[in-house]
Amino acid sequence: MIGSSFHCEVQIMISSTSVWQRTKQVTLSLPVQVALLTSLCALIIWTLYFSTYPPVHDALHTTRHGTAAVACH
Repeated sequence: MIGSSFHCEVQIMISSTSVWQRTKQVTLSLPVQVALLTSLCALIIWTLYFSTYPPVHDALHTTRHGTAAVACH
C-alpha cells in the first residue's frame, strides 16, 4: 500500500515536470518570441499613432496624415 502511494506520487511529479518542461519549450520557442515581439511593436505604434498627449500627437501629426489607413481627424 505504501509502495503504491509512493509510486503514484512519483508519477505525478514526473508528469508535472514533463508538463512544465513542455510549457517552457513552447514559451521560449522562436515563433512565440516573434509573435510577442510583433505584438509589442504593434502596441507601441498604435499607442503613438492614437495618443491624445499633445507633444506626441503634434509630433506624429504629419506622419498620421501621410499614412493611408490611419485617420487623424
